[in-house]
Amino acid sequence: MLKKSFIACALCAPLLLSGCVVSVGGDGDGYSYSSDWEKRETNNRRHISKLDVDMTLESVSSRMGMADFDEFYQRDGSDYRVLYYRTQRSSGDGVTTKDECTPLVFKNGRLVGWGEAALNEYL
Repeated sequence: MLKKSFIACALCAPLLLSGCVVSVGGDGDGYSYSSDWEKRETNNRRHISKLDVDMTLESVSSRMGMADFDEFYQRDGSDYRVLYYRTQRSSGDGVTTKDECTPLVFKNGRLVGWGEAALNEYL
């Protein structure tokens, strides 16, 4: 009788002891990680495509959210603010760098342009 009970337990054990693994976050190569940055980049590109010159810094920030980088310059009596938003991936190291971002250039609180050309023209 004990032998039959042992065999029954041995056969049922794999079913009772099985479980699932949940992965949280990502290591740079995982699906969840790549999905997150792809969604973020797509969202930022979509918002940038709907921007208009002369929008206020406040209205752009409320649409776009927090910038990845934020810089301030003063030149020729004007205040310039550059907000950088991630829009493309250049390396899979998990760290956002400026070369993966599109700069939005504001002069005295108004959007004057975006992209490298605007950055080079105004600063």
